Amino acid sequence: MAVTGPAELLATWEAGLAERADGRALLLHRVARPGEPPDALLSAPLGERAADLFALRRALFGDRLEVMLDCAATDCGAAMEFELDAGELAAARPRPPEGGLRVAEGAWVVRFRLPAPGDLAAVAAARPSDDAHARRLLAARCALAAHRAGREATAEELTQLPEPVLKRFAEAAEAADAGAELTYRIACPECGATTPAELDIAAYLWTELDAWARDLLLDVHLLASAYGWSEPEILALSPLRRRYYLELCADA
Repeated sequence: MAVTGPAELLATWEAGLAERADGRALLLHRVARPGEPPDALLSAPLGERAADLFALRRALFGDRLEVMLDCAATDCGAAMEFELDAGELAAARPRPPEGGLRVAEGAWVVRFRLPAPGDLAAVAAARPSDDAHARRLLAARCALAAHRAGREATAEELTQLPEPVLKRFAEAAEAADAGAELTYRIACPECGATTPAELDIAAYLWTELDAWARDLLLDVHLLASAYGWSEPEILALSPLRRRYYLELCADA
């Protein structure tokens, strides 16, 4: 993966300030896969996007990810910390079976593809009434072929898939695309209780990019004030040379 320069990263950060979480995730995915059409990014399986973002995180900020959370036990609440390896997570890409995910349950036989970011955005835009409705909308979007009692299912029937079929679809998708949702159970060193922790790499990486961009702009401000250089001239300096000039400013 080619590492994007500071000017391009700043442009991504600036564009993301006006976006919501899904828009920021798409912007980061574009950085991870430059030149890829937006439609291709929106149709990539969720675990594939996560792996791409872990690879981007590794290229920009290194392998080690620190995750902090509080113990969920009501009588504890201790602060906890655990580490993950971005390199290992970048290698965890989905492996869907050829022809899609085949689910057979009761009278139903349905062939699904893996959910993608575009599917989640479409379901959210439909404003489902509850979680069950959202699951049915997602399954209907991901269905490639469906038969009920030996006949082809109608479009209306697809939006009303029974709960056992939805459950089997969720299980099959999780097995084929384990990286789509990263959930851990962390044992508290204080009380021993376990706390579930979910890692959203897009949100995590955006937080890091936001902190990096604000620090870099402060460096630009200080160096421009001291030397009269333009932003492009300052960004063209290596991080080591920028730090050296900043130290000279502090000693002056």
